[in-house]
Amino acid sequence: MTIAELMLPELEREMAQTRKVLEKVPADQLEWKANETLHTLGWNANHLAEIVGWTKFIIDEDVFNLAPTDGPAYQTPSLDDPAKILAAFDENLLSARAALAGTSDETMAKLWTMKAGEQTLMTLSKGECLRTWVLNHTVHHRGILSVYLRMLGVDDACVYG
Repeated sequence: MTIAELMLPELEREMAQTRKVLEKVPADQLEWKANETLHTLGWNANHLAEIVGWTKFIIDEDVFNLAPTDGPAYQTPSLDDPAKILAAFDENLLSARAALAGTSDETMAKLWTMKAGEQTLMTLSKGECLRTWVLNHTVHHRGILSVYLRMLGVDDACVYG
């Protein structure tokens, strides 16, 4: 069994839970913040929708530059409607499934680098990057979004099973 074949069921479990939390995002609270120093509820929902979309890029590319010297810096999407955020999530998940399904162990072992301009921020294997920056990062932001939703009184904001 390949690394990708082992990772696909985990992707499915985590993204099913993530979708359930995203479904609970209220349209009238996207600009809400728990604190002025934190991101908004809408930013966190958009970020959750985009994270799974990184799968294809991590598999297909070897370097990601957050702030290239010859172009604009990367920005998290800013969709302003929970239905559009869910649609983006669903589209990104379809892309992730397809990319991961055909990925060899050799590709998973290749190095992937994140840069900001000329500065290297990290280099790790593509498999480790998928585990850390797609799966674990999703769980982290799903937790933040769940707490935000609970603070707003959304019933069953933390969904399991």
